Order: sequence, then structure tokens, then C-alpha cells
Amino acid sequence: MKRARVIHQGVVHNATERDGQLLLEDGQRVWQDQVTWLPPLAPVEKPRTILALGLNYADHAKELAFKAPEEPLVFLKGERALNGHRQSTRRPADVQFMHYECELAVVIGKRAKKVQRDDAYDFIAGYTVANDYAIRDYLENWYRPNLRVKNRDGATPLGPWLVDRADVPDPMALALKTTVNGHVTQQGNTKDMIFNVPWLVEWFSGFMTLNPGDLILTGTPDGVVDCKVGDVVVTEIEGIGALMNTISS
Repeated sequence: MKRARVIHQGVVHNATERDGQLLLEDGQRVWQDQVTWLPPLAPVEKPRTILALGLNYADHAKELAFKAPEEPLVFLKGERALNGHRQSTRRPADVQFMHYECELAVVIGKRAKKVQRDDAYDFIAGYTVANDYAIRDYLENWYRPNLRVKNRDGATPLGPWLVDRADVPDPMALALKTTVNGHVTQQGNTKDMIFNVPWLVEWFSGFMTLNPGDLILTGTPDGVVDCKVGDVVVTEIEGIGALMNTISS
């Protein structure tokens, strides 16, 4: 099932996809352009942990003239960085390089501690699409992305759907694609991750507790380009959805 969270007539609703429309939890059916989209995540009691991978595709590491990492390159993000489908993300006026990053995002479904790789999928609620914009001008170096690069308010669109784990038979064989103003600029496949989803769940849960609603952003393949004000960026993952975002000033 494809699940969403939206605002309709000033009220936040959980919703599901029905024949191209949204079925709100109160029974209303509305068109997708009649709502304001939120990240498709249920509220959580504890602060949400957002774990993001850098250089998790060998071709992307090569694109940036770096060798592939021997263990995950990970940084944390705050929830204010998240944004919704069809929303805008600001490009700072003083930057020269703002790159999109199409990523499979894993949503944890239940408390995970010392999970074995073969059991990892049992701890996943579902998957969504992330666009983890990076402001390259602010980069200290490729192995240490500072807060201004990756943790800006609204700089990580997420959605439009949370797709149930059961509806994604093999998350490690999904095509990824990004278009800018309708032109394809990035293509890849999740099978090319250096550290795949079960490996990451085992690794993270081996030294920290993952809670329901926590996110793992799994990195992007090569093909990132600079995004200008007014550009419409669509990051799409096979079977998960197409996430639209517009660059604003």
C-alpha cells in the first residue's frame, strides 16, 4: 500500500493512493494537486534519528574522484531538514553548486537492536524517496560534510509515498532516475550500493538502537548536476514513487 500524509483544508490527514487520487482517512477522495504534501512519516514519541550515507555507490565515489569507502560514511540530519512532495527548497544566493541526490530511504518499523542481516527486513516498515540536496560550496571535504551542506531547513524532500515493505519484493533491485526540467540527468540502480539495506540495518543496530520511524538514507549513484532557481527536479525510484521539488531563491 502507498501511504501519505497531507494537509487538506487546513487539517492534517493520513491518506492512501486510490486510482490516482488520495483517499483521506475520513473517507474523502481528493486529487493530488488539491493538498499540501508532508513527509509520509507518522509522528513519533521519541526524537527521530535520520542516518544518511555518503558515497554508498562506487560510481558516485568515482565521479567525485574518491575511492569507495571501506565502511559506511554516515552523518546525522535533523527532522527540520525534511520537506514534502511538490514543495520548494531554497538555493542560497551565495552558492555555485547545489546538487540533488536521489536516494532510497528506509523507514524503520520496530525497535531494532543487534539485528542479524537475515532478519533485517522484519524491522523495516517501508520505503520512500529522498532527495538529499547538497550545497557543495560549504563542504569541508568529501568525508566530512558539515551542517550547512546537508542539514538545511527543507533541504531534504521526502515522499510522496511510504510504500509498505511487503509491496517491495526486492529493494536491492530498483531503478533510480532524476530529471531536471524534464531532462534525464541521473540513472542508477539500488543493486549497485556498496552497503546494501540488510547490511546497514545489521551494522547500525549493532551499536545503536533504531526506533520506529527512524530513517536510513542510503546514498545516491553518479550523475549529480547543479540545480538553479526555478528548476523542477523529480527524483524517482521504481515501485516507490516520483518526488517533485522546485528550487526557489
